[in-house]
Amino acid sequence: MSGRAAARLTFAFVLGSFLLLYGPVLLGLAADWWTDDNYSHGFVVLPFAAYFTWERLGRLRRTRVAPSHAGLVVVLAGLAVYLAGTLGAERFLARVSMLVVLVGGLAWVRGWPTVRVLALPLAFLLLMIPIPAIIFNKLAFPLQLIASQVGERILSLFGIPVLREGNLIILARTTLEVAEACSGIRSLISLLTLGLIYGYFIDGRTGVRTAIALLTVPVAIVANGVRVAGTGIAAHQFGEEAAAGFFHSFSGWLMFVIALGLLVAATHLILRLVPGGAAAAPAPREEVAA
Repeated sequence: MSGRAAARLTFAFVLGSFLLLYGPVLLGLAADWWTDDNYSHGFVVLPFAAYFTWERLGRLRRTRVAPSHAGLVVVLAGLAVYLAGTLGAERFLARVSMLVVLVGGLAWVRGWPTVRVLALPLAFLLLMIPIPAIIFNKLAFPLQLIASQVGERILSLFGIPVLREGNLIILARTTLEVAEACSGIRSLISLLTLGLIYGYFIDGRTGVRTAIALLTVPVAIVANGVRVAGTGIAAHQFGEEAAAGFFHSFSGWLMFVIALGLLVAATHLILRLVPGGAAAAPAPREEVAA
């Protein structure tokens, strides 16, 4: 058997074993994307990770195959994390182990140069994994307070009497609670994912891409604060019922669209301040050193 045929057989074995082991994990992820609006952007992550990989096929063909035994060590470490996550009923560990095993498997079968070529799509896959509840809650509450503060200040600018106590906004006719669902973390995670994709295609410079990704944080926070203020204005003018139901849901979608528009506008401002970048991000053609 030739070396190339042996490599293909090994690759097929590793891929089949990976899918057999992590098939239930992938199905669980898809279920979370479908049922949890906080992570519905997971359906976007996989196609773009596949596109980023396809874009690098030319480089992969020119990259020397140099299997590394260290990759097997990484695979075993990932399997240990998977076992710990499964026995401890910690889905986050089991899901992260999937990426660890994937990286180790690639290094074991093809070598670390292949891992370096695929570094971007592999890192991008992290966005499809829901963050642990303990971290989610620690992020959500500060965002609730910030949204409440921004909403309070905007309401004051409109001359509406308002008193804020923590995440409660007290108006003359009603009291609004900026709950966890209104913290804006959902739009923040989704906007960050879209910001990374948008930055990748709009400019080839790492610094500009990083700036676009970082911009998603204040943009999402401001947009959510405006949404809270809009809900307060509706409640003040038309009563508590106007701040619930259709208006509440529609305002979330509207603010996300506005946030996307703000991100695009801010990106074009950055490109005006630091011109000279590539409009697209073609894959480099140099051969990756072993």
